[in-house]
Parts: sequence; C-alpha cells; structure tokens
Amino acid sequence: MRILIATDDVERSRAKWRYRGQERPPFAIKPEAHQLSVWDFPRPPRIENFDGHHLRVEFGGQIIARTSQGRRVLETAGAPTYYFPPEDIISKAIERTGNSFHCEWKGISDEVSVATAKHAGWVLESVYQEFSKLYGWYAFYPHKLNCFVDDEQVGAQPGGYYGGWVTRDLVGPIKGEPGTENW
Repeated sequence: MRILIATDDVERSRAKWRYRGQERPPFAIKPEAHQLSVWDFPRPPRIENFDGHHLRVEFGGQIIARTSQGRRVLETAGAPTYYFPPEDIISKAIERTGNSFHCEWKGISDEVSVATAKHAGWVLESVYQEFSKLYGWYAFYPHKLNCFVDDEQVGAQPGGYYGGWVTRDLVGPIKGEPGTENW
C-alpha cells in the first residue's frame, strides 16, 4: 500500500472549502425525519461501514459488483460515494484505463472502464493515511452504470465529475451544479 503525505499544495486545496458540515447554510433544504441532509456530512470526509445494506452495480444486464460489506464516504455538500471491496467485484469486464486522478482527501485513483462503459469508476491505489481503509476498493459512477442501494436504483450526483449516489432520502442542494465549486 502506498501512503501519501499531504503537501503544502494539498493542504491549500483542503483549506479552500467554505462549508465543513458544522452548520447548514441558509439555502440548505431542511431534512424531514426520514431524510439525510448533505449539509450535515463532515469535511474532511468520513468513512462509514455500510454493513447490512446491499450494494449492487449492473451494466448491460450483468452484475458487475455486489456486496453487503460496502463502505461509504460522506462529505459536506456531496452525495455519499459507495465503495466495494475487491473480493466483491464480480465482472471480468473491468479494466483499468491507465488514467489516474487525485482527490485532496482520499488520494490517487486509477480509472476503470466496464465493457463499453468508458470512465465508469475508479479504484484507490495510493491513499492518505486517513483513507487507508479504502485502499484497493472500487467505486462506480451511477451516470455510467446502474447502481443500487438495497432495491433502490440511485441517481447520479450533478456535474458528472463526482461519483456520489443520490438516494430518495437525500436532500441538498448537492454539489456539482455550476457555481458550487468551492462549497
């Protein structure tokens, strides 16, 4: 496992965020009893075990990944991102693309494609210490694949860049729309 050390550039990037989950801004939707507000999620992000729920990813009628031992990352203003342990990846159609990208909180991820679905997800390959529990775990974009929490097919977080899964119990507004870059 490669553990990354936060550089001054990374620390500056982390410091730019205006909202950090301590209180909801005035424009946030107030959740009802059965709802979660993305504005109550923390920054820096938090990893939660998501045991007891069934996560599933499908493409072209085939199951790509399935787990009841998933983890999710909660971050202020974003929909949760769900991660699958490598042993619960079912499809042989997952291929690394050779492209990588950096998250100032989690680390460096290798992009993956699933069959003809290009840029369909990622696997964390180099992590900051706080996210070492996700080393080698996979996440998928619901705007590229069919993603489910229990029996609910989720929607995609706005903007195309983020991998958040929007469930019906989530209220926002959710980061990803134009003008939300520094939320």
